[in-house]
Amino acid sequence: MNRPIRILVAKVGLDGHDRGAKVIASALKDAGMEVIYTGLRQTPEMVVNAALQEDVDAIGISILSGAHMTVFPKVLAIMKEKGLNDVLLTGGGIIPDEDMTALKEQGCGELFPPGTPTSQISEYINAWVKEHREF
Repeated sequence: MNRPIRILVAKVGLDGHDRGAKVIASALKDAGMEVIYTGLRQTPEMVVNAALQEDVDAIGISILSGAHMTVFPKVLAIMKEKGLNDVLLTGGGIIPDEDMTALKEQGCGELFPPGTPTSQISEYINAWVKEHREF
């Protein structure tokens, strides 16, 4: 298969701050990925259904609302339920280090704090997809 990596960038819940998500989406496009941006106020179910419909390799959630310990586990549970076992769930935002550790232990990929160079994020996604998906 020779296609660009497809990633769904999502904002879940009532968090209305989308500048960071748009910056990341633009940077991932510039890195050669095909980006689907869901817009604001998505539910975990909407995100996973869109990921299924779009046949993505990764889901990236931007979260600044403090609801990360609810949102990421819910998305992971729905991904498992729908058989998205080879899709990366990553993201970033205002997430304390101890919560990042707990979320990774539950099955999330790397989570990136504000200020992370976008090249680091795209390199991580590229490496993960190369290792876990058939390309």
